[in-house]
Amino acid sequence: MTLPEGLLKDVKAYLDITWEDASTDDKLTGIIKRGMKYIDKTAGSECDYTLDEKPKELLLDYCRYARSNALELFQQNYLHELLSLQMEKEVEAYEAANSDTGV
Repeated sequence: MTLPEGLLKDVKAYLDITWEDASTDDKLTGIIKRGMKYIDKTAGSECDYTLDEKPKELLLDYCRYARSNALELFQQNYLHELLSLQMEKEVEAYEAANSDTGV
């Protein structure tokens, strides 16, 4: 899985990481990939992390929690937003599936 263009830079800016360090970039890249996988699985479909919308917002906060060694609190604190994203994706899938039938 490759990161969308500019996502690492956005995460570093969100986390106030202003220095260049290959080790830090590698660690953050792993966190971002795991976060994308987690959010996609929770949402029920692949999300677009290039747009400044809910999936990217959740990913940024996921990275913040993971970097702070508090990932176990992420789902607890963001459960309502994760469920909202999941419902939004289900509605999108329903609309797409039924757009041809006129339902």
